[in-house]
Amino acid sequence: MFPAPVLDALRISPSRTAIEHGGREITRGDLLTAVARIATGLRAAGLGPGKGVAMMTSTSPDAYAAHLAAHALGCRVAAFRPRWSADQIAHALAYQFDALIVDPGTHAAYLKVPNPDSGPRMGDPGVRSTDLKVPSPDSGPRMGDPGVRSTDLKVPDLDARLGDLRVPVLDTAKLLDHPADPLTIDARPGDIARLTFTSGSTGQPKGCAQTYRAFSLAYQRDDWPPQLAALMTHFQRCLVHESLASPVMMTYLGRCLVTGGTAIMTSEPLTPDLIDRHRVTATMMPPPRLHVLLATLHQRPADLSTLRAVVLGGSPADPGLLTAAMDRLGPIIWQGYGQAEGGVISMLTPTDITTCPDALTTVGRPLPTVELSVRNYDNRPGTPGEIWVRSPHMMTRYWNDPDQTAEVLQDGWLHTRDIGYVGPDGLLRLTGRSRDVILVNAEVCYPTAIERVLTTHPSVSAAYVTSTPDPTTGDAIHAFVVPTPGHQIDNAVLQSLIQSSLSKAHTPKTITVLTSVPTTPAGKPDMRALAALLPLLSP
Repeated sequence: MFPAPVLDALRISPSRTAIEHGGREITRGDLLTAVARIATGLRAAGLGPGKGVAMMTSTSPDAYAAHLAAHALGCRVAAFRPRWSADQIAHALAYQFDALIVDPGTHAAYLKVPNPDSGPRMGDPGVRSTDLKVPSPDSGPRMGDPGVRSTDLKVPDLDARLGDLRVPVLDTAKLLDHPADPLTIDARPGDIARLTFTSGSTGQPKGCAQTYRAFSLAYQRDDWPPQLAALMTHFQRCLVHESLASPVMMTYLGRCLVTGGTAIMTSEPLTPDLIDRHRVTATMMPPPRLHVLLATLHQRPADLSTLRAVVLGGSPADPGLLTAAMDRLGPIIWQGYGQAEGGVISMLTPTDITTCPDALTTVGRPLPTVELSVRNYDNRPGTPGEIWVRSPHMMTRYWNDPDQTAEVLQDGWLHTRDIGYVGPDGLLRLTGRSRDVILVNAEVCYPTAIERVLTTHPSVSAAYVTSTPDPTTGDAIHAFVVPTPGHQIDNAVLQSLIQSSLSKAHTPKTITVLTSVPTTPAGKPDMRALAALLPLLSP
């Protein structure tokens, strides 16, 4: 059971560096000792199998050790994302937790202003200038610092956001004062290992409950599918630059350690210089981050020759973005398609991209561990339908939400609510979301189809489509586009392209140019934030 594969890997070579963080090197032995100390402290606090633990931590070795320790005790672990609103934090805290774990970097991590490259910026339509105040990251005592003693964590602003918290708050600095008792794995296969929260792009995040049996599969090296096994050969130096609340970051961090690699942890913004400076060989990011990275490279070239793998997740990347990335970085792009509910469903590899003519319009091949069913009315192969999946690593239910669970889980199958089909080449193509139907003059229009056509134009790096009610047509389509560096957007040309490629009904009523797209705490495009910009646009 997890975290045994990670802990066993740490024991094999205790003197090797496990994590680099803030100029310090944490050996595998140091990390193992920290896990043991924190586990002793958590056990003393009454935590064990089946107990709920919420995490609000920075991206640090201490925080990762706390995750491993909580799992060793068999706890149900849920990590809160730093950019959540007060309402989202309050919503998640109602999920029956027995303790909240913080670390000395919590204050900075959860109160800092989001990276300005992650959303609309000054000069974008409807965006006003604001004061940018970013607290210093990585403040406070850390594992390995000489003379560090336990301290009380004083974060009054954060306390105000948490409201009336009725569970114990445990900080890692205090937990590290406990003795390193022998580590045991108390996790039980059928217990819930973690709650992975959905992105919340269309409402409150939902907690997807995954058992220890299912969760552990991600770290069983001998059972990895060929795509994943090939990818992990590039993880000698893995850059972890997002919150540990990201399941993608956490999973690949653990896999990196299992394969003998070193993780570089940082709260610095992702830049080409960061990759160059730390000689990074692999990293993970959502497509909006990749767009910013490429735009920065266009302005300030850097040597990224050490980079061997970029894993994209969170949302499918546009073909134009993938093409630009392959042109600039080489054949090192891997795209995973999945959901919090179902885990990774398919993977697009560099081999697929270089050997299959239409691979860039797909999300790759379903993993061997995933059964995929495309359900449509006429049952014809190659015809788009609703995608259902079944796999040993998907969730068992939404936590404390039987009604929503019944909507998406039926007879052991998960309804992804995505629409698509598998082509003759075995690659999965997504054509829309079953909940994202736009009706213009009674004609069904899917945002994904419009976005795909927009990104075929060389001036468009990324495109996002939403809609508003319209008294004449029923719905009105609105597009937001991010230009390719060095190109200008011509709205008339794009509208003509949509009309000729799809239909007049699909043609956006407005096209708004953004330098970057706002993202949710999960790194996905924030469609609610985009919709909120519409009233601010000039008619």
